Amino acid sequence: MSREYSLQAPLRDEDVIHLKIGDRVLLSGIIYSARDAAHKKIIQALEEGTEPPFPLKGAVIYYVGPSPAPEGRPIGSAGPTTSYRMDSYTPRLHSLGVKATIGKGKRSQEVKDALVRHNAVYFGATGGAGALLSQRIVSSKIIAFEDLGPEAVRELVVRDFPLLVVNDAFGGELYAKPNLPD
Repeated sequence: MSREYSLQAPLRDEDVIHLKIGDRVLLSGIIYSARDAAHKKIIQALEEGTEPPFPLKGAVIYYVGPSPAPEGRPIGSAGPTTSYRMDSYTPRLHSLGVKATIGKGKRSQEVKDALVRHNAVYFGATGGAGALLSQRIVSSKIIAFEDLGPEAVRELVVRDFPLLVVNDAFGGELYAKPNLPD
């Protein structure tokens, strides 16, 4: 039976350990946007021994490249992008404390193994609902790699951001078992 949780980011081990595939989460707090180009720069910074643009411990990374903000709004449409493009970077980020990622689509076996090894989860956000999801983002500011335009790293403050647990820390995968019990 799937459950619903209200969680606060950054996440803690005790937040993640209870989550199972199919659970619904309303996430509030600070999350970070980053797509493939930003991931490449973050990993490069780590390899050079410099600090990443945000604290990794407990972090939640949203794979999103938002559209420009309309007047009076903190951000434009902010729907998830396809996650597999970040798969080569994700296990290392989980090993350094990242607790969750948000995107759409399946993950590699390496990412799924890293979720189990590091007690982390992969959340799905609803693709095609970027305008709706942006209404749950209460502030947005670029904190790194402004030269990447929409792919710059942003600090996003979210309130009750709706998510679904697609991969849990126990090896479960919603895409492999879509018919959940009531």
